[in-house]
Amino acid sequence: MFIERPPWFYRKLFPGSVWRLPAEEPCVYITFDDGPNAATTPRLLRVLDQLAVPATFFCVGDNVRRYPEAYRAILASGHTVGNHTHHHIRGFRLPASDYMADVRLAAKLIDSPLFRPPHGRLTPAQQAALRAAGYRLIMFDVVTRDYSPRLTPDDVFHNATHYARNGSLIVFHDSPKAAPRMFDALPRVVTWLRTAGYTFRRLEAPPPFSPRTQEL
Repeated sequence: MFIERPPWFYRKLFPGSVWRLPAEEPCVYITFDDGPNAATTPRLLRVLDQLAVPATFFCVGDNVRRYPEAYRAILASGHTVGNHTHHHIRGFRLPASDYMADVRLAAKLIDSPLFRPPHGRLTPAQQAALRAAGYRLIMFDVVTRDYSPRLTPDDVFHNATHYARNGSLIVFHDSPKAAPRMFDALPRVVTWLRTAGYTFRRLEAPPPFSPRTQEL
């Protein structure tokens, strides 16, 4: 559970970050990390179109450089994007200056004020530097763990549907590693949530919310 829904004490390490959004009507935000790529992004966009689900893609800058057509297709399909660093680097391992240099490198290719840290890791100094640069720190309320080969598609489905709640930011992954579980579980998750009364929203850029409105 500590992975699938980050506990309150972990969230307290990231003050002002967005984990879940308040909403008057039941809704969730489907997000995808680590893309784009030629192997999964085109197929994923087709699936989302068939499901009529808007999404937010947190993109790795070097992947945008390598697969610009896939990145342009995300935007053309009406989804929003966010910065996920240029080299998918982990916080804690670099000083804030080096971390921000990588973020700025990605920003040359990804025009968005939304930022999600790879692995959900940032030092206080990195957080302060990102906010000073104008980024909104977007975290997550539900981690499906579709990236794990130790899980089955049914496990991913369970994680998404069991932990989802009103305003949840739900994380899937746009990557070949996650593809076998993500593509199996995603349509079933969407169908289940829709039947349960949820609608689907994308994060806006710039987002129409304040980090102070976050819920734990």
